[in-house]
Amino acid sequence: MKELSSDISGLLVVVSAPSGTGKTTICKEVLKIVPELRFSISCTTREPRKGEKDGRDYHFISREEFEERISGGDFIEWAENHGHLYGTLKKDVESLVKEGHDVLFDVDPRGAKKLKSQYNNAVFVFILPPSIDILKERLKKRGSEKDAVMKARFERAFKEIREVVWYDYAIFNDIIDESVDVLKSIYKAEKNRRERLTKRITNIIG
Repeated sequence: MKELSSDISGLLVVVSAPSGTGKTTICKEVLKIVPELRFSISCTTREPRKGEKDGRDYHFISREEFEERISGGDFIEWAENHGHLYGTLKKDVESLVKEGHDVLFDVDPRGAKKLKSQYNNAVFVFILPPSIDILKERLKKRGSEKDAVMKARFERAFKEIREVVWYDYAIFNDIIDESVDVLKSIYKAEKNRRERLTKRITNIIG
């Protein structure tokens, strides 16, 4: 596993949550107020949803291209969800880190586990709904998917919530603004962990 102190200079913050928890909203708000953070834009084979933009929310590519990139070993992590492929490109992350940025990931627990196996100094945060009933209501309000797909999302959400046990931090998303503040605070605290500041400390104490 890679050590941030030697191989990677940037801090990787990995955020996961079941669908309908508000994870994407929280991540977008944190990116607005933390200039050091850059978003890791995933590739996906699904169609853009209303308001989504290629190159900003996702890289929207064909299944054929995605599978070619899998064969070429281009992804740090990838997975299939509800018939669509999602993945994080190695070159995108490496480019951001080389430019001196910290990177925020929005991935499911499977992707997060793959990242954890490669970057053991990354920070892992799980966003939870206030309750299961509220999560169900949030998913229903989306109203953009068929009943069978919605049922599959419910079942997957329950399974994903159980993954919270191995994450570093958990945030209950009762109020968006408060959740944004918590995620920002986690980022700031992790930036000031003693082991991440070893070189600066050594320069002072000799």
